[in-house]
Amino acid sequence: MESPPQFFPGGMRTPIEPSVAPCAGWDEAGWDEDGSGRQAVFTTAFCRVEAAVASSRGPRHACNEDAHAGLEDAGRLFVVADGVGGGAVAHVASRLLVAQLKAALGGHRLDPVRVRHAMLEADRNIARAIALQTNLPGAATVVLCGPVDVLASKWLIGWVGDCRAYRLPARADSGIDLLTRDDTFRELGELPPHGGSVDDPARMVGNGATLGANVAIHELQSDDLLALCSDGVHKHLEAGDWERVLRQPVPLVRRCEALITSARANGSDDDATVLLLHRTGSSIRLPRWMTRFSGCDADGGPSR
Repeated sequence: MESPPQFFPGGMRTPIEPSVAPCAGWDEAGWDEDGSGRQAVFTTAFCRVEAAVASSRGPRHACNEDAHAGLEDAGRLFVVADGVGGGAVAHVASRLLVAQLKAALGGHRLDPVRVRHAMLEADRNIARAIALQTNLPGAATVVLCGPVDVLASKWLIGWVGDCRAYRLPARADSGIDLLTRDDTFRELGELPPHGGSVDDPARMVGNGATLGANVAIHELQSDDLLALCSDGVHKHLEAGDWERVLRQPVPLVRRCEALITSARANGSDDDATVLLLHRTGSSIRLPRWMTRFSGCDADGGPSR
């Protein structure tokens, strides 16, 4: 039985809503750049993690204002960001945020203090970079994750705003679990600014609207699925939609694309990004001393 997740709430500040700016010179393809999703596999002596991502520009945007970390790295940090405010400012904010987090956290073991510090540094750096180009503020919401042990059985989830993380247990009788809590005005019990909605994000990165990320530690058992997504996906999918698509016996990247297609069919016209992770145990049996002190079974999966 999984122990209760450790939760480390982030800062509480109200944002200044970015203005809309035009976006030009960017690829206008619906799917991510080359027209398809991407997939990669990361293997160690202790586990195997399959990753896939797909992103689609919404029809009401001139360019895709979502961003995500590439899958070509070492497999220790996965990020989805959603630019806020529209146009080039939102596009730049989301991509700068992903780049800043990769630079600060890539290659390091994740922990709440390191993630919070990286998010604050990104907030300041994005604000400075955008100020050199325009007087319009820019910001982004974000969700990230990465393993915190060598067996990849415990994962850190960090987020600011209303990007989300979900877990679908391998057991067929288990439903999907929401692992994050939206930083919206409604969820935080705050009043939105004039003209805003209670369902708008109240915390963002890039305009001083955060004092750090929310962070939680969750277990990921063998064959569980972990999903990161922007609100262009989760606002238009019910739990049954997630479970129906994620349990399909098709490649992980096809499931990413199917989730976005389902969100579009349900009315999503926003940019939409899904990143999926599938962890399996090692193909070798671990030494008894390692299973004893790691809380994992001999095949590299968490003890049940």
